[in-house]
Amino acid sequence: MGKRYNAAKEKVETRSYGLDEAFKLIPELSGTKFDASVDVAARLGVDPRKAEQMVRSTVILPNGTGKDVRVLVFAKGEKETEAKEAGADFIGAEDLVEKIKGGWFDFDKIVATPDMMALVGKIGKLLGPRGLMPNPKLGTVTQDVKKAVTDLKAGMVEFRVDKAGNVHAPLGRVSFGEQKLRENFDAVMGALMKAKPTASKGVYLKNISVSSTMGPAVKFDTIEVRNTFK
Repeated sequence: MGKRYNAAKEKVETRSYGLDEAFKLIPELSGTKFDASVDVAARLGVDPRKAEQMVRSTVILPNGTGKDVRVLVFAKGEKETEAKEAGADFIGAEDLVEKIKGGWFDFDKIVATPDMMALVGKIGKLLGPRGLMPNPKLGTVTQDVKKAVTDLKAGMVEFRVDKAGNVHAPLGRVSFGEQKLRENFDAVMGALMKAKPTASKGVYLKNISVSSTMGPAVKFDTIEVRNTFK
């Protein structure tokens, strides 16, 4: 580890931090010269191998992600016009499929109208592993193209439990400061707790930590988090 990381790590005690205390500390721990991302990681008491215990949802961060999200829309006719008015970066149909087949991936999210999904399915094997496949449960396969594009541009993020039972989600940038990071954290945790499967038994939220890019993680007081967002 570098000197900056080690210097930041010395500021983090080997204990769990309360919410207010943690968010005062986190912006001080970035050892990078650039505006680092801040992310939350949570360990859940679910078995993701069982479909009824899958945790997957979306949340709109009140302060955005700090990143300019490039949205691609598969649509035709009036929905194409709607996408343009909403600020979509790329709009098309067969032409975009061919570009993606050729290795083009200069976008972050995809929205598609239901009638375009047969076309999008032709590149599903390219989109799926990258987490780019549109999904009606996440609001990215929809007739309401305007809302989908607007939400994504405003900072809508997706979270999904992985095979090990962990969930990761962005909270923004170090430059957001204590208050904005906390507001985004509250939004993510509220959505995560709301997404608890009814089939999940025992402790749902096992542990949680927040870290900046290349910075040390700050372990949160899980009991306080549970009580705050129950």
